[in-house]
This record gives sequence, structure tokens and C-alpha cells, in this order.
Amino acid sequence: MSENTFFTAEEQHDLPVLYRKLIAVSSCDIASCDYRQLKAHMTHWLAETHPSRNVFCIHPIIHNLRTAIIVAEEIGPTQSTTLAILLRDFVRQKSCSVDFVEKNYGKDVTKIIDGLLKIDELYSRKPIVESENFRNLLLSFSQDVRVVFVMIADRVNLMRHIRDTENIEARTQVANEAAYLYAPLAHKLGLYKLKSELEDLSLKYTQHDVYYDIKEKLNATKAARDRYIANFIKPIEDKLKEENLQFHIKGRTKSIHSIWQKMQKQKCSFSGVYDLFAIRIILDTPLEKEKQECWQVYSVVTDMYKPNPNRLRDWISMPKSNGYESLHITVMGPEGKWVEIQIRTQRMDEIAERGVAAHWRYKGVKAEQTSDEILTNIRQQLENAASDSMEVMDQFKLELYEDDLFIFSPKGDLYKLPKGSTVLDFAFSIHTKLGCRCVGGKVNGKNVTIRQPLKSGDQVEIITSTTQTPKRDWLKIVATSKARTKIRQSLKELEARQTQFAKETIERKFKNRKIEFDEAIMMRLIKKMGYKVVTEFYQDIADEHLDVNDVIDNYLDLQRKESEQVEYVRSAEKFNMPTTEGQTGHDDVLVIDENLKGVDFTLAKCCNPIYGDDVFGFVTISGGIKIHRNDCPNAAAMKRRFGYRIVKARWAGKSLGKQYPIQLRVVGHDDIGIITNITSVINKETGVVLRNINISSNDGLFSGVLTVMVDDTTKLEILLKKIQSVKGVKQVSRN
Repeated sequence: MSENTFFTAEEQHDLPVLYRKLIAVSSCDIASCDYRQLKAHMTHWLAETHPSRNVFCIHPIIHNLRTAIIVAEEIGPTQSTTLAILLRDFVRQKSCSVDFVEKNYGKDVTKIIDGLLKIDELYSRKPIVESENFRNLLLSFSQDVRVVFVMIADRVNLMRHIRDTENIEARTQVANEAAYLYAPLAHKLGLYKLKSELEDLSLKYTQHDVYYDIKEKLNATKAARDRYIANFIKPIEDKLKEENLQFHIKGRTKSIHSIWQKMQKQKCSFSGVYDLFAIRIILDTPLEKEKQECWQVYSVVTDMYKPNPNRLRDWISMPKSNGYESLHITVMGPEGKWVEIQIRTQRMDEIAERGVAAHWRYKGVKAEQTSDEILTNIRQQLENAASDSMEVMDQFKLELYEDDLFIFSPKGDLYKLPKGSTVLDFAFSIHTKLGCRCVGGKVNGKNVTIRQPLKSGDQVEIITSTTQTPKRDWLKIVATSKARTKIRQSLKELEARQTQFAKETIERKFKNRKIEFDEAIMMRLIKKMGYKVVTEFYQDIADEHLDVNDVIDNYLDLQRKESEQVEYVRSAEKFNMPTTEGQTGHDDVLVIDENLKGVDFTLAKCCNPIYGDDVFGFVTISGGIKIHRNDCPNAAAMKRRFGYRIVKARWAGKSLGKQYPIQLRVVGHDDIGIITNITSVINKETGVVLRNINISSNDGLFSGVLTVMVDDTTKLEILLKKIQSVKGVKQVSRN
């Protein structure tokens, strides 16, 4: 590449080095003529356009070369992928058109560039994508597996080169996103090496002291660890050579991030983490002998060291969904230490290191279907997901890290589900209609409920009923986002049908009773009845928790009360305010309209104000004033519709002992003696009189309305606290 003045001196030095390295690592996949053409085009475009740097001042050409090298070295290059990485910024900067790229480099390259540019748009020069765009970002990812590979490599590249940046806030954001999004995605695709690097770098940038503390302790114990590994594997090596097996053995220290996670999970210090390393036995064997020789090594190892049967993991007979194959065992080594051993072939090891991309290197072994299944599943989950972006992101991350369960249908068909899945999850994984009608199942021939957790190898038969419908508590039973999404959709459809049915029922009843239906009055009634969401009211009608005739009676009562208030009054001017001289009106002093005392008033029954409440006055058509609490259910409507009839009011002086009737609603456990305890508390209070009590109970709970006489709000608050403290009382409130 030619030198350009808009490259720094360091970049001018790095540019040809990176270019030659890319040619070297991808020479098998890309013809030299393509590189010559690409070099000519890029040199021309660079002379005409200066591509913009990112927030870390990294030049895009340098960045893209590094990303292409990571893809080539760690994942496996393809011609289209490498060309797309190098050309995407020129298309984004409009140095060249999509048509030009398609004509000179092919449709496949433009397809990958299109996916990369969609993601670039979401980032919009910011180091991280905003949370509300996470769903769109993941949908962009899930269109083409190659786009996913490039974005993971791109993030690894960025994380490697922001160590010395002065933009600490941006670096922290990038590191958090790497751990939250890119690492679990790399994990699901089997890119364990890149996944570990992303997690380690993220920990390094977000918890600097923790990272270096673990790193220093690893370095300090390295010599002792190496000696232990050498002593452990020596007898294994000798025995395997006797068996004429072709192999090599290596010890692998756990990543710093995984050690830190184990410390957090086990709540222990570094010294409390015993499995700091794993031994990997890698066989060089033909494909047809892989399983046989892996189990042969297992036999050799377990003859020497006692195995832990609970820690056997056979991913050779049943590979993970991302293609991972290996045989994991944990044995008791010298000095009473547990040692994990991973037995695999050279092919399996490369797949473990490079993920599903490594499958393409082996004839007869395809991973494209595996990766496409993963991405198709992700895409379906996201397209049907709830609107909460962060909830989607949390579920996405959770499922990416989960191990798989392998479940068999009665016919022997194999299904993969995440760990923690239930019978209901399995039903929805087969078909939505089957899930919606599921009432239970048979697991290995035994009848179980829909809540039954599943284990790998279970054979499951779903039992259905035509009368079954999804329930809201099903959302707590299922573990998969697919099932959760389908349940939510079904509930919404069911509630919509029931709501419409309830509305039609009410309207039909109104017509039968020849009552004019006023939507506004009905809305106020629903609110007065304590419903915050209208659909909940109609749902209770549909479920027959509310009687339609009772609702209509309440509607008529509210309509009558409002009509009494609505009688036309031209103005409040004609209201003759009584003189205050010599009028006491009430024992308590109420100041009306700032300076008038002794005015005749009545206390509104709709809210029962007492001395100490924040109140206002409402001029009635009869010339009197009704006093309402500021939080009266009718306050908002009166102030909105009859603001000219509202007068200020406040209590003055001190309460002179006049008592007011107050209704209290109490809810609690229906235990023996609880009502006696409540009435005892009330009777012990000075100046409080219990006038009436009405109690009903249902399903172990009681609900009661108590009418008490109190002096003022102070005593009322004290009484409420004392009733709340009675054992078994769940809630007490003023009506």
C-alpha cells in the first residue's frame, strides 16, 4: 500500500506489515489477482477520501486490516468475508458504490457489506449501541453467520488496541458490551479462545485491580503448577505410548475471568480455587476411529486415577449445539487434588478453539447448518420478543451461555432445549398449538405435570386437552424465550377476545334495560372501582368476578350523583355568603376562601373528610358548601368541569373533640382470633369508637370494612399503624 499523509508515522509503518501478514494468512483462500485489484482500488480511494477515525482515533483502514487478520487466523477466512471487511468503509464513505463492488467483487461480498453497514449505522460513531437498539443489532447479526464472525473479530480487535486510550468512559462502555453481548455470542458459536480473550480484556478494563491481582498470583504459582502437571501426566504418557496411540498432551490454565467468576460463585479467595488448570489429551486419529480411541484413553486414565462419576461429560456421543465435541472427566490426582481432563481428537480440538467455522476445513463434516440453526433461532426469538430491549438482551445472554438438553420424542426424534427447560417448554418447541393445549406429559413413561424439569436423554410425550388455554403463571414455568413469547402472544389474543366479549355483554345489558351508555361515565366508574387498567375490569367481567347487573347499578348511581352536581348554575356570584359574626356552624373551625370562618358547610360522603385533611369547598346548587378531600375520587372531575364553583378551604385552630366517621378496609389472613385482636386494638385507643364492622372471608383470607369514629388525622394515622402491626394483617387503608 502506498503511504498517505493522513496516516500517522506509526500507521505508515504498520500498514505494509499488516497488509503482507493478511496476504500470508489468507493466501490459500484469496487469489493474488483479487488482492492486486483491491490494492489498486483502495489506493485510489484513499487518495480522494480521508476515512473518518472512530472515537478512539483508530484509522479504519488499519482497524479493518487487523480485523481481517483475526478472522483469518482465529476463525477461518473466506474470500468474500475478507474483501467485505476491507471494502465496507469505502462503501460507507461513498468512495465507491454498492453496484461497483457487486460488479467487481460479486454479490456475496455486497451481502456481507450490507450486514456490516447496518450494524455501523446502529453504532453511529458511538463506542456502544444504545440499549433500545440492542434488538435491531442482534437481528442484524442473525442474518448471516459471516457477519457475526466479523463483528466478534472486530470487537476483539478493538479491545486489544484501546488499552492506552484517554477516553476511559468509552473504553469502559466497550468493555461492558464485549462481556454482555460479544462474549456470550462467541461462546454459543464455539469460539472459546476469542470468548476468553473478550472476557479477560473486559475484566482488565472494568476491574483493573482484580485482573492484575489474579494475574500476579497465577504468575507466582506457575512454577509449582507446571511441576504438578508434569508429574501428573508422566505415567499417562507412558501408558498411552504402550497402547501405540498418536497423541500429545498439554496443560491449560483457566482464564483470569473464569477464575474470578469461580471466586465470586464460591465466595472464596484465589487460594480457594483448586481447579486452576485442565489437562488436554489430543489424539491424532482417523475420523472413523475417533470415538473408539477417546474411550480407550478414558480407560487408561481412570485405571490410574480415581474418577468422579458425577463430573463425567460425554460430548462425543452427543455434541453441543455449537458443534463442540470432547470427553470431560475429573479425577483425583496426587496430593488429593481434583484434576479435569479433556479427551479429544485433533479435529475436535480445532473445532473447540475455532468454533463452527472450523467444520468447514473437514470434508463430510458440516457446520453451516449448525450455525444457521443457532442464528435462525436467535432471529425468531428477537422478531417475536417483548418490547423491553434489556429484557430481551438478558434472556439472549442467558440462553447463549446455557448448556443444552437433548430430549427425545416418543418417535425417537431429537430436540435441543436449554438447561432448566420443562415439559411445557418441550411442548412449545414442537408446535405452538401443542404448547397452548398442554396439560401434562409422560417422561420416560411416567405421568408428570407441565412444570416437570427435564434432563438430557428423557423421552417425553405431551398430553393435551381441547379445553386448555395458556395461563399467566405459565410464564414462571417455562425457561425458553420461544415458549415465553408464544405464551404472551396467546394471552394477549385471549384477553382481547374476552375483553370484546365483556364489552358486548355490558352494551347488550344496557340496551335490554333501555339505559343510554356513556363511555365517559363508565371510565370514571372503572377508575372509582380501583382499576388502573381498563382491560382488567373487562377481564373480571369475562371471568365472572364481577356481576354485570351490579356494575350497571353502580353506573346508574354514579350517573345520578353527577347529574345532581351538574345542574346548571350561571355563576357563583349569586351565592350569598353568610355573615361570620356570631356563627359557629361547627365545633371545629374551617376557614373558607382564605378569611371566612363559621360558614355553613357539610362534609361530603364520597370521601368523608376529617379534621386535618387537605380539603377544598364546592358550592352546591342549594347554596351550601360541601367539603371534599383533595384526593377525593370526584375531585379531578369537579375541578375540571366546575372550576368556577371551587373555593379554597382549610382547617384552623385545634380539633375540639368532634368525632368523624371513617371507614377502614382491612385485609389479612383468616386466622383464629385475628378479628378479636383488631377490635381490641381499636377499643384500647383513647377517643376512638368502633361503630360497625363487616367481615367476609375467602380462600384463607378475610376482607373487612370497619367504621370508626376519630377526632382527626393524627389519631387516624396512629390507629392505622397499630392495626397494621397486628399479626396476620396484610393491608389496612382508609376508604
